Amino acid sequence: MTESLKDMKKELIHILCEKSFKYTPDPTFKLVSGLMSRFYINCKPTTLSPRGMYLTGHLVLEEVRDLDLAGIGGLTFGADPIAMATAFASELKGRPINAFSIRKTRKDHGVIKWVEGDMAPGDRVAVIDDVATTGGSTIKAIERARSEGLDVVKAVILVDRQEGGLENIRRYVDVSAVITRDELMAHIQKKRA
Repeated sequence: MTESLKDMKKELIHILCEKSFKYTPDPTFKLVSGLMSRFYINCKPTTLSPRGMYLTGHLVLEEVRDLDLAGIGGLTFGADPIAMATAFASELKGRPINAFSIRKTRKDHGVIKWVEGDMAPGDRVAVIDDVATTGGSTIKAIERARSEGLDVVKAVILVDRQEGGLENIRRYVDVSAVITRDELMAHIQKKRA
C-alpha cells in the first residue's frame, strides 16, 4: 500500500463530508438523546461504500496496531461495517484480527449471549463505534463485551462529535477518535471559501 495514512484520513474526511455529515446554523437535527443539534452524522453511507470501507478499515487498524488484539467490534449496526473493514485490512497487513458484533437485545435461544463472532472469554479486544456524542452506546458495548468475558483494552470512535463522549468513555477504557467534528467542519469551511 503506497497511500500515506495522512492522505487516507484526508480522503475519508472528504467522503464523510460528501455522504455522512450535515451542518445547519440552527439546531434542526434531533439526536437519539432527544436533544437538538446543528450537526448530523450518519457514517453508514460512508462505511458501507467500497472506498469508505477501505479507508475506515486501514485507519481504525492503525489506532489499534500495537495492542495484540484478538478481536474488534461493537454495538450493531453502526460498528459492524467498521469491524468488518478493520478485520479485512488486518488480514491484508498479515496480522489478522477477528470482527465481532454486539447485539442490541440478547439472544434468548440456542446459546444465550450478547456477542456474535469467533471470540472466547479472555480475548483482548477493542470496542468501536461510528459516532460518539455522549458515549452511551460505546459504554453499553464495553459493558456487554466484558459481561461475556472479553478483555476490552481500547475503544476507537470513527467520528467524535466533541460533545463529551470521549471523556465519558475514558472512565471505562482508553479511547481515541479517528476524526473529529472540528476536522469535518474545517473541511466544509475550506470548500466554501
